[in-house]
Amino acid sequence: MSETETLRVDLGARSYDIVVGAGLLARAGELLAPLLQRPRVFVVTDENLAEQHLPALVRGLATGGIAVESLVLPAGEFTKDFQHLQRVVETLLEKGAERRDTVIALGGGVIGDLAGFAAAVTLRGIDVVQVPTTLLAQVDSSVGGKTGINSAHGKNLVGAFHQPRAVLADTDVLDTLPLRQRLAGYAEVVKYGCIDDPGFFAWLETNGLDAIEGERAARRHAVVRSCRRKADIVAADERESSGARALLNLGHTFAHALEAACGYGDALLHGEAVAIGTVLAADLSVELGHCPAEHAVRIRNHLAAVGLPTSPAQVPGRVFEPERLMAHMQKDKKVRDGRTTFVLLNGIGGAFLSRDVPADAVRALLATAVAA
Repeated sequence: MSETETLRVDLGARSYDIVVGAGLLARAGELLAPLLQRPRVFVVTDENLAEQHLPALVRGLATGGIAVESLVLPAGEFTKDFQHLQRVVETLLEKGAERRDTVIALGGGVIGDLAGFAAAVTLRGIDVVQVPTTLLAQVDSSVGGKTGINSAHGKNLVGAFHQPRAVLADTDVLDTLPLRQRLAGYAEVVKYGCIDDPGFFAWLETNGLDAIEGERAARRHAVVRSCRRKADIVAADERESSGARALLNLGHTFAHALEAACGYGDALLHGEAVAIGTVLAADLSVELGHCPAEHAVRIRNHLAAVGLPTSPAQVPGRVFEPERLMAHMQKDKKVRDGRTTFVLLNGIGGAFLSRDVPADAVRALLATAVAA
């Protein structure tokens, strides 16, 4: 495998490349100059990344003759709200953004979603380039054009589909992530194996710790294989119209409810919630007679072995109420005619959608899980 791999997201006139590899910040000017309508970009990032990676990105862009304006926001999930969306949009307008300009989202899922949404609505849409700096963003949120912010009513309920012009996933930046953040991103990697790639799941059982700890070939393979699967699904079902893309929400119905109950704070990171939610989805699949119990055990054991939480009872300082979690699920984007949509498993690699899950079965599962 080469040091850099390029994957294509095939969306006709809106197709774009995902470039994965080491040292991409330094090559940003070379990689992006041919894509820009004019050599001027607005970089949106957060306070942590402004110190760690913004200077390297600015230097890399300068090699391509690209002028840079930057906006630095507070770090954390609380930034993904109406107040900060307004700040980004007003700053773009104040600095004279034109339709031929480009926003660069330098950050994890929060910055990527927020900056992407700001680009989607400013001047009725300007280009955005995603430069994801977390494992979670590199394998999931930066690819596919979903942008948005959180509401008091739930996560990602306000947003738009706005495909990027490119995604630059520099795997070197993952070395600066705390272990907890790398683990949170790894939960999304495991998701791809669970959905429809049992061979990848088996590979992760053997090599996952190497990818988390930073062994270059293992990490690159995990990111590339995840991005390839995401790219294929997005190309087939860009706006979740056929249901194929909704499979990417494995574990997320539970996860978003847990995050909402925690107030979207640092007590529970998104990827940690996805790990718990994936286990709950597998357990629910077993209870409903869809999934062999040993497959659910493998999922739980692997996530636990790398250090991820697998039960709501493991969230420090939190006691969850099943009825409150059920109420949060009713506000999920995938609710149709008042019925919650779940991604379930026939086994590892066999995900499917169900809108016929008895509420009592979910309630019983949650009651057991929060008490475990």
